[in-house]
Amino acid sequence: MNLTPEQLAAAQKANLETLSGLTGQALKSIEKLVELNMHIAKQSLGDSMSSAKKALEVKDIQQLLAHQAEAVQPMAEKIMAYSRHLYELAHDTQASFTKSAEKEFQAGQQKMNTLVEDWTKNAPVGSDAAIHAMKQAITSAANVFETSQNAVKHAVEVAQTNLNNASSAVEKNIQSNNKTESKKSNKK
Repeated sequence: MNLTPEQLAAAQKANLETLSGLTGQALKSIEKLVELNMHIAKQSLGDSMSSAKKALEVKDIQQLLAHQAEAVQPMAEKIMAYSRHLYELAHDTQASFTKSAEKEFQAGQQKMNTLVEDWTKNAPVGSDAAIHAMKQAITSAANVFETSQNAVKHAVEVAQTNLNNASSAVEKNIQSNNKTESKKSNKK
């Protein structure tokens, strides 16, 4: 079961294409992260300038406290939005890498099955046990891969659920605080 130079060259070419694809995916994710951070930086700068201008207009401690209270809610909402965007970017990148890994694993498994089939056609008499053991090993490897993929998918689903629950809790807290602040403002 020797590999020919053509088979080695084809394998190296396939590996290079895979590496190129994964590198491209990683660069796209980095580009999106930089864009997100630049957007946040610009927005934060604008918000800081606006807040500083309002702070300079404050005449007493009551206005200062009200100004600070007003600034907290949008900041919490922006932090949650940033966290959601960051999570979505990480999730998309992970999904893309997982899809590539699954594709490569399936291609590798197909190649291995083809090699085993070719080998079994030329195997000497009495090697049935070795052939069975090799096929069983390939099947076991496929099962381990599938199980690990399912575990990763489950972990991602749990993380998504936890993020959604945390976002909902923070949003409810913000809404509750808004109602409390609104009631306080109306009493004055």
